[in-house]
Amino acid sequence: MSTAPVAASSWPDLAGPPVLPRAATGGPDMPNQDRGRRATRSSMPVALELLKPITWFAPMWAFGCGVVSSGVPLADHWWAIIGGVVLAGPLVCGTSQAVNDWFDRHVDAINEPNRPIPSGRLPGRRGLHIAIGWTVLSLMIAAALGRWGFGAAVVGLILAWAYSAPPLRLKLNGWWGNAACAACYEGLPWITGAAVMTAARPDWQILVMAALYSAGAHGIMTLNDFKSVEGDRRLGVFSLPVLLGVDAAASAACLTMAMPQLVVIAWLLAWGAVMYGFVLALLLMAQLLLMVRLLRNPRDLAPWYNATGTTLYVIGMLVTAFMLRSLQAGG
Repeated sequence: MSTAPVAASSWPDLAGPPVLPRAATGGPDMPNQDRGRRATRSSMPVALELLKPITWFAPMWAFGCGVVSSGVPLADHWWAIIGGVVLAGPLVCGTSQAVNDWFDRHVDAINEPNRPIPSGRLPGRRGLHIAIGWTVLSLMIAAALGRWGFGAAVVGLILAWAYSAPPLRLKLNGWWGNAACAACYEGLPWITGAAVMTAARPDWQILVMAALYSAGAHGIMTLNDFKSVEGDRRLGVFSLPVLLGVDAAASAACLTMAMPQLVVIAWLLAWGAVMYGFVLALLLMAQLLLMVRLLRNPRDLAPWYNATGTTLYVIGMLVTAFMLRSLQAGG
C-alpha cells in the first residue's frame, strides 16, 4: 500500500462523510430504517464521545490557575468561576473536539476508525451540526461572563476552527497547529480566569507566566501526535513526528516542555519566591527522569508520559498560580 501524502484538497467530498468500511455501516444487508433507529438510540452518548470529555480537564485546570493567580477573593465570584470552568471545558474545548473530528474524519478513518464519525455511529453531517451548535452555545454562555469572558471565548473559538477547518487548517503544520492548541488549552484559559475575576487586563506577571506555560504545552501537543503518524503522513498532515521523525520530535517536545519551566523557576527565584522555585525545580527534575524513559520508545510511551510527566507539569502551573496570588497580596 502506498504511503504517499494526499493533499487535503484532494480528499473525497471534503464536505461530506468519509467512505466507511462495511463493518462500520452495518453491511449492505442491514435495512436503512434499522440503521437509522440504531443511530437515533445512541446519538446522545455518541455525541458526548465526539466532544471528548477527557480533554476538558486541561483548559478547566488552566482557567482555575487563572482564578487563583488573580489574587481576588473567591467567595463573591462563584457563579463567574463555575461559568468560566464550563465555558473553558465542555463548551469551547468540546467545540474544538467536534470541529476537529469533523474535518479529520478521513484521517481518523485510518488512525482511529472507531471514532464516532468514521465508524458511522454519527452519520451524515451530524458531527458538523454539533460543532456549529456548540459554537453558538459557547458564545451565549460567554456573553454572561462580561466582555473579557466573551472576548476570550471568541478568540478560542476562532483558533478552534482555524486549527481544523479549511482554508487555514493550521494542523497541517505541526509548528503552527500545536501553537494554536497550546494557547487554547493553557495560556488563553489562564488569562481568561484572571481577567474574569478582576474584570480587567491581568497584571503583566500573570501574562508572562501564562505565556511560558502555553509555550511549554506545545511539547505536550506534539506527544499527542504520535498516535496518528501513519494517517497524517498519508493525508499530508505535517505534524512534527511526520516532519522531524518520531525520535527527533520526541526530543523537541521534551526540550519545549522543559525550557519554559526553567525560565519560570529562574523568574521565581529572581522575585524572591525561593520556596515556590524549589518546589517547581523538584517537579521539573521528576519530569526529566520520566523523559529519559520516554525517549527510549516515544511512540509507545507517549500516553504513559501524558499520564505522569504532564500531570507534574500542570501541578507546577498551580504552584506558580499560588505564587502569583501571594505576589498580588504583597506576600
